[in-house]
Amino acid sequence: MITWAVLAALVLFSAATYVLGRRKLTAQAAGQRPHSRPGYHGAYVMLWAAVPAAILLLLHGAFGGRIVAAAVQAEAPASVQALDGHQRAVFYDDALAIGRGQTPSEMIFAPQVRAALADEGREAARLEMGLRLGAITLALLLAAGGFFAAYRRITPEFRARQHVEGWTSAVLIACSVAAVLTTVGIVASLAFESIRFFRAVPPHEFLFGMEWDPQIAMRADQFAAVGAFGAVPLFVGTFLIMLIAMIVAAPIGLLSAIYLAEYASRPTRAVVKPLLEVLAGVPTVVYGFFAALTVGPLFRSAFNNLGAQLLGGPFHELGLYLSQVQNQMALVAGAVMGIMLIPFVSSLSDDILNAVPQSLRDGSLAMGATPSETIKKVVMPAALPGVMGAMLLAVSRAIGETMIVTMAAGLQAKTTLNPLDTVTTVTVQIVTLLTGDQEFDSPKTLSAFGLGLTLFVITLILNVIALRVVQKYREQYD
Repeated sequence: MITWAVLAALVLFSAATYVLGRRKLTAQAAGQRPHSRPGYHGAYVMLWAAVPAAILLLLHGAFGGRIVAAAVQAEAPASVQALDGHQRAVFYDDALAIGRGQTPSEMIFAPQVRAALADEGREAARLEMGLRLGAITLALLLAAGGFFAAYRRITPEFRARQHVEGWTSAVLIACSVAAVLTTVGIVASLAFESIRFFRAVPPHEFLFGMEWDPQIAMRADQFAAVGAFGAVPLFVGTFLIMLIAMIVAAPIGLLSAIYLAEYASRPTRAVVKPLLEVLAGVPTVVYGFFAALTVGPLFRSAFNNLGAQLLGGPFHELGLYLSQVQNQMALVAGAVMGIMLIPFVSSLSDDILNAVPQSLRDGSLAMGATPSETIKKVVMPAALPGVMGAMLLAVSRAIGETMIVTMAAGLQAKTTLNPLDTVTTVTVQIVTLLTGDQEFDSPKTLSAFGLGLTLFVITLILNVIALRVVQKYREQYD
C-alpha cells in the first residue's frame, strides 16, 4: 500500500516538474526562439524525474515479496528444516502472513516450531519493512536527482525534442521487444513440454494415430495401463465444426456487411449494425446454453421426425439412423458457433468495404455499370485482402472455441465427417486434460502441450496460406 501511495506522490511530483520545466524555458526564451517548444522541455524534466523512480518502485512491487520469502527460507532453523516438504511450505507461508499482519493457517506445529514461527514472522516483518523503506528512499533520491540534473540542462538552445522523442522511441522498442519475447516465451513453453511428451509418445503415433484415449493407469496391472494418443480424431472434429461454423457465418456475415455498406439507408444502418454487434458481446457460455437447451433439442426433433417418415420405405436404414439422433452433435455446435461468428465477419467486412474509395464506385457507375456489378467487379476485389483477414479471424476464433463444443458436441473423439455425430475438438481436450490437480510427469497431462503445439503450427500454416492468397489476388487487382 505504501508503495502505491509513493507512486501516486511521484505522479504529482512529476506533474509539478513538467510545469517547472516549461516555466524555466519560457522565462529564459523571452525575445528569442528556442530550439524546442516549452512542452518538450517540461516533458524532458518530467521523464527524468519520474521514470527511473517508477521503474524502481515497480520492481520492488514485483520482486520484493520474493526477496523476503527467499531470505526467510534461508534463515530457517534446523527444527524447520526437519519438517517434510508440505509442512515446511506451510511454515514459510505462515511466517510471511504473520509478517504482513495476516492470519496464519490452522496447521498444528510442535512447540519448538511454533516458537520459530513467531521469530520468523517478526524477521519477515523486519525484512519487508526495511526493503520497502530502502526502495522508497532510493526512489525519492532518483526522482530528486533526475529532476535537478534535467532542470539544469533547460536552455533555449537545448534540443529537448530529440531527447523526448528518444524516450518515445525507447518505449516503443521496449513494447515491441516485449511482444516478441512474449511470443517466443509462449512457443518455448509449448515446445519444451511437447518435447517431454514426444519422448514418451512417438510423434508419428501422435500425428497419425486414429485412436484418442489418453487414460494412463497408476499401476501396470490396472486396466488401460497404456493410453492411445492418436490426435487425428481431435483435429478432424475441430475442422468439421469450424467448417460448419464458417458455412453459417461467412455468407451471412459478408452479405449483411454488403447490405449495410452499399444498400442500407442511414437510419437502417444505425439500427441494424448495433444489433448485429450485440451478438459479439454475448458470453460463449450463453451460446452453449442456447445450443444445449434450444438448438440441440430442435435439431433432434426435426431429424427424429424425418427419420420416422423414412421408416418402412426404401430409405429405411437412413430413417432408422435419423430417428436415433441425440441432442449433442457437430451440426449443433457448428451452427451456434457460426451465429457467434456473424458479428466478427459482418463488422470487420463492413469497415473494410467502407474503406474502399468512393471514387472507384463513382467511376464504375459513370461507365454504366449497375450497383450490383460495381460491388462484384470493383468493390469486392478492392476489399478482398481485408475480407480474407476477417474470415481468417473468424476461423481462428472457431478453432479456439471451447465452451460451445463442450456443451453441444460432446467429449467423444471420433474420426468422422458426419455432422450428426458427437465429436470433440483439440481445445476441449486440452481443457479436460489440464482440469484439476495434475502431475506434469504423465504423458496424459503432457499431451495437452503436444496438442497445443500442433494446433499452433496448423494455425500458422493456415495464416501463411491466407497471406499467399491475399497477395495473389491483390497483385491481380493492381
